[in-house]
Amino acid sequence: MIGVIVSEFNSKFTDKLLESCEKGLKEFQLEYEVVKVPGAFEIPLTAKKMSQWCDVIIALGCVIKGETDHYEMVCRACTDGIMQVQLETGVPIVFGVLTAREVDYIHSRVSRGYEYAKTALKIFNLNKNESKDSH
Repeated sequence: MIGVIVSEFNSKFTDKLLESCEKGLKEFQLEYEVVKVPGAFEIPLTAKKMSQWCDVIIALGCVIKGETDHYEMVCRACTDGIMQVQLETGVPIVFGVLTAREVDYIHSRVSRGYEYAKTALKIFNLNKNESKDSH
């Protein structure tokens, strides 16, 4: 099972990320479940909970620099939190959280959801093959 976490903040972009991700997941015939969270900051805790029943998780979000230091704090917390969850649980998380100082960068990257699905497929197959080899 592939778990997809998608941030609702900046939904103009995350909806497009999710759409392209789902296109890939369906094309690759992967079973998946989508869980929406308010923002990127909530992704790591949700990933930890989903790690109990998911083989691979895809984290989708979008953080854009504003007038305050909030951008740096959210980006760091999300990135570090995702890495920590992977290391603690052993469940791989595909990092699909777009971070940018300018909106133009985001526009050119929202179709990357498909690539994140492709990465999830590769990791899923790799882990499946590893578990076969260990028996």
